[in-house]
Amino acid sequence: MKTLSGKEFTKLLERKGWILKRINGSHFIFSHPDKIEIISVPVHKNDDLKKGLQKKLMSIADISDNDL
Repeated sequence: MKTLSGKEFTKLLERKGWILKRINGSHFIFSHPDKIEIISVPVHKNDDLKKGLQKKLMSIADISDNDL
């Protein structure tokens, strides 16, 4: 699995239909019109997300490795 930075992951979410609702500090909060869940993505400079966090966010957003 390719790790993405927080900025790259937010762009991927927006392409998948997720909408940026607000920014709380360094965390970008996304929601989707068809889903109940919200996603909080930490954007710290251009640092990559930790693998476990990225995997969890991908499962919530229904993003596969092929989408990366």
